[in-house]
Parts: sequence; structure tokens; C-alpha cells
Amino acid sequence: MSHHLTTGQRAWLHTELELRQQRLDDLLKRHHEGASRVEHAHAVLADDDEVTRHHAMDREVDLGLTDRDTVELGAVSRALLKLRQAGYGRCESCGADIPFDRLKVEPEAARCMPCESAAERR
Repeated sequence: MSHHLTTGQRAWLHTELELRQQRLDDLLKRHHEGASRVEHAHAVLADDDEVTRHHAMDREVDLGLTDRDTVELGAVSRALLKLRQAGYGRCESCGADIPFDRLKVEPEAARCMPCESAAERR
């Protein structure tokens, strides 16, 4: 368990992560109208050829947003698991404490800012 976070900070982050998880779950359900990703893609592709051609860009954007939300949901879920165990709030790359101010903005953050910046440059 990371000792640089107070009990109150950990509780706040836990609540924030749970709220984000619920928001993302709801967003994905609404986006798919209750259908699985495969069912959703099939329904989009089932449009007639002319409609499908006109909506090809919409389909790509639609699937891209779903992918982004799914990746974010995975990160939030991993952060919730880590919060219950040792390691939450520590950079996965260098082991340094991730400042609470960063975690307030991005509670699912797995790296400190220098390591995240380096990873993004790669």
C-alpha cells in the first residue's frame, strides 16, 4: 500500500474511480444500445450498401470511441484493483510516488508525469 496517500485521499480516489467506472459502463451500454460489440458492428454493417457507404466514416468514429472507452474502463478497473492492494499511487515504470494532484485529475494513472511523457514520446 502506498503510504504517501492519506486515508481520506484514498477514499476520495476510490469513490472517483467507482464513479468513472459506472459512467464508462453506462456510456458503453448506451453506445451499444445493450448489444455486444460484435452485435453492434453487425447491425451497423447490416445497413444497405448505399447507407453503409455514407456512414463508413461514422462507423469508424463509432468503433474508435468504443475502443477508447473500453481501454479507459480497463485502466479504471485495474486502478480499483491496485487501490485495494499494494502498489496504487506508485509509478509502474520508476516506482516513485505519483502525486495526489495528478491522481485527482487522472486516478487511473499508472505512471508519474516524467515516465508518462517518456512513454508517450516512444
